[in-house]
Formats: sequence, C-alpha cells, structure tokens
Amino acid sequence: MINDINEISPDLVVITGDLTDFGYVFEYEEAKRYVDEIECERKVIVPGNHDARNLGYLLFEEFFGKRLKTLNYKNITVVGVDSSEPDIDEGHIGREKYEYIEESFNGENFKIFALHHHLLPVPMCGRERNVPVDAGDILELLDRLKVDLVLCGHRHVPWVWRLNNMIILNAGTTCTNRTKGRIGRSYNLIELDEGMRIYRISPTGERNMVIDEKRITEVR
Repeated sequence: MINDINEISPDLVVITGDLTDFGYVFEYEEAKRYVDEIECERKVIVPGNHDARNLGYLLFEEFFGKRLKTLNYKNITVVGVDSSEPDIDEGHIGREKYEYIEESFNGENFKIFALHHHLLPVPMCGRERNVPVDAGDILELLDRLKVDLVLCGHRHVPWVWRLNNMIILNAGTTCTNRTKGRIGRSYNLIELDEGMRIYRISPTGERNMVIDEKRITEVR
C-alpha cells in the first residue's frame, strides 16, 4: 500500500487514527516507521480511540505531534482534532475546541475537517454506540462554517454521506484484518482541482469512483 501511495505522490496525506491497538510504546514506534515510509512532507494525523489507551494519548504527541492541528496548503485548510477519550471507545470533540475550529476555518479556502470518530451512523455496523456525544453540535458548527469535506474512520466501513453542501467521508481500514463481511480493506484518494473526485482504492490497486462533482472553490 505504501508503494502505491508513493507512486501516486500525494500533496497531502490525512490519517484519521488507530495507528496502534493498545497505545503501547512499541506499537507507536512501529507505526512511526510505517508512516515515515510515506513520501509526503505534509501529513495530518489525528489519534483514534485505540491510540488513547494506556496513556497512549501522551505518546501520540511524542511521535506525531499535537492532537489539535491546522495545515494550510495552497488554498486548502485542513483542521485535525482529537475525538478520543482515554480508555473508552466513545468519541467527544469538546466545546473547548470549537473556538479553535472556528478560527482555523476563517477564510474562503477549501475546508477539510479530520477526526477519528464518525459524525453520522454508518450502515452495516450493527448497534450504534460510538458517534461522538457532541456530534450534533459539531455538525452544526461545521455546516455553519461551510466546511466542504469531513474525513473520519473508526467503523472500518467505507461510506459517504452528504449533509447540505458538506461531504462526510468515512474511511475503511488499510492495515487490519478486522473487516466486516467481505467489505475488505481500502483507503481513499481525493483529487481537487476545478472539481472534486474521490476514489476508493483496494490493496490490489483497484480504484472505484465514489464522488465526482464540480466545486466553486478552485485549488490553485
């Protein structure tokens, strides 16, 4: 998979968490070696619920930097937040982060919000228990800020929702065998120019179009 990503030569890589299973040091060391093999200097990485276990949320900052971050590239703004809570699976963004999110998205850039937990229920996942407790408030905030794209994961099921003018893109899983049914592993490739195209790519390299649409904001 890393060879495939390096062949694509992306301008930006976003990883929405669960780089480890239990948040142990040796897992973080292995994850860091793995991520460093991706030949892209612009990476936005946020922790997942597994990464926060066993004080792993502290190790995350040691290996991958702040758990709340903003990256501006050309006229794209990516805001990544930590939605995890130590040693529990439920998600929570927290009102103390709302002002930071609002200030970071102050402008006309193409706006991408990244977190681990899914903001809307995902089908084929059984009983829903892990949507962030403040999902409604954060969705209202993102909609009001005219965020274009939300990137999340957690459920290991790739899916896409549209809420008003916002695309909410759930990633599957790339590395674990904890998949559901025959859904299989995958990652998402997003192309932005005068339009936005989203592809779902399998470990075999098979590429399936998920979204193809025109946009108002042009990436220069």
